[in-house]
Amino acid sequence: MNGVEGVLTASDVVVCCGSGGVGKTTTAAVLGLRAARMGRRVVVVTIDPARRLADALGLADGLSSEPQRIELAETVDGGELWAMMLDTAATFDGLVRSHADDADQVERILANGFYRNIAGAMSGTQEYMAAETLHALHGDDRFDLVVVDTPPSRNALDFLDAPGVLSRFLDHRIFKLAMLPTKGGLKLLGSAAQPVFRAVGKVVGSDVLADSLAFFQAFSGMETGFRERADDVVELLRADRTNFVVVASPRHDTITEAVWFAEQLRAQGVGVAAAIINRVQPSFGDDTGDDTVAGAPANTVDGSPELAALWQNVAELQVVRDAELDALRPLVALTEPSPVARIPLLDRDVHDIDSLDVIGTHLFGA
Repeated sequence: MNGVEGVLTASDVVVCCGSGGVGKTTTAAVLGLRAARMGRRVVVVTIDPARRLADALGLADGLSSEPQRIELAETVDGGELWAMMLDTAATFDGLVRSHADDADQVERILANGFYRNIAGAMSGTQEYMAAETLHALHGDDRFDLVVVDTPPSRNALDFLDAPGVLSRFLDHRIFKLAMLPTKGGLKLLGSAAQPVFRAVGKVVGSDVLADSLAFFQAFSGMETGFRERADDVVELLRADRTNFVVVASPRHDTITEAVWFAEQLRAQGVGVAAAIINRVQPSFGDDTGDDTVAGAPANTVDGSPELAALWQNVAELQVVRDAELDALRPLVALTEPSPVARIPLLDRDVHDIDSLDVIGTHLFGA
């Protein structure tokens, strides 16, 4: 099985990456739908809090943070399609519950003001929790394929790096210094650490400092579990059956972004399993744009102005297509021999399963 369908067959995880506005969420939904039609049990998860995935699947009530099954009329036996939206704070809470020693430790952490702030707002938290959600879904017996719709591409690299960042933070001397109070209480804090915490207190306020130190006290003993889980997530993201699909549209800015991302993936030893280019100008024949422009006068009949205008319009569209294909060359060069699929500009919006199937016919064939 070749092409993008072959990528689905060879994957346990498919990560869709690309800049905003290129149809990345729709592509993730199309890939999930196709895999379900092939008989796989698929869950599509979006990291983007906007309603794009719900809209593409025709879900008027939106998506929740728990996988919900999408009813499909036609699938191979056993095929299922599920979808969900990332809830960063709820995922972080779930991690705390899974690594805490007892219910009291869970309560002390979840009620802590410092924790509540970092669970929803700290830089990199969303990306790490997305990777954690991916790991949890991959281990869920209900699913044999996870399709991830990531944020715009440079943030998607944060998604790829986040588990390693967490591991490095847990090993960092600042974190270990912050954990010192847990060894014997604040009164026994070593003289070397006291000036640091006094300085921090002046900047952030004594209440915030007290909350943060209380958090580290409550966190004591959980760092090993967090580090091991982060290492497991890194291993999954770099596994042979985890594949990255770059999504773009045929504009210079989005192609530049897609090329940058493909280069970063290659530098990290991950690579691009496929590239999907949305909204490519359709072809109106085998001739190039220049040939169509040159031949337009010869294709008019009896000097008809309407027919002449029609041929001129076709010629202009062919020129646009040629320019788009030329803009795609750097991404194609980086992606090949992996498949590069081009989906034509369509005359309708994507708002339900039927319209996803229309895109599927262009991506996978009838």
